[in-house]
Amino acid sequence: MITHLALLRGINVSGHNMIKMDALKKALENIGFQNVRTYIQTGNVFIDTEEKNGGSVGFQIKQEIFKVFGHEVPVIVIGKSDLEACFSNNQFLKDKECDTKKLYVAFISKELADGAMNDLKMSQVKPDEAQIDSSRIFIKYAVGAGKTKFDQKYIEKKLSVTATIRNWNTVTKLLEMYDAS
Repeated sequence: MITHLALLRGINVSGHNMIKMDALKKALENIGFQNVRTYIQTGNVFIDTEEKNGGSVGFQIKQEIFKVFGHEVPVIVIGKSDLEACFSNNQFLKDKECDTKKLYVAFISKELADGAMNDLKMSQVKPDEAQIDSSRIFIKYAVGAGKTKFDQKYIEKKLSVTATIRNWNTVTKLLEMYDAS
């Protein structure tokens, strides 16, 4: 069995795409996923399956959510190594005075090209900062996530990708949960 982490974007936020986690768990178990566990209401779902391909797992989850709940929900599936890379590759963590409450990770639907940083046009979102690492963007917000233009929609538009963002506390907890499974 392989454990995958599915990151669902845009559920249970501001009253949109409402899905109860118990109902989601049951729906995913009904299509054959095992040991389904969720973390908080915004769509972090661990599943076990024989399927090795994360893209295939994400497609199955996306289809089932639409079939059962009627919501078109983007899904990005990552592995434990993706979360571990958040800790080993995030240059913002080297700053001993870094406020982790302002750190976020955008998980991207594909590997980003070398020129992707230029495509983000960071001068338009200063003083926020970003660092690209493969299929992740490490974000350090100057004020906070609620007061920035540098959000998932901005990233998706500039890079023509699907993205979902998690705060540093959530990334930390998800890795702990992976280690516990």
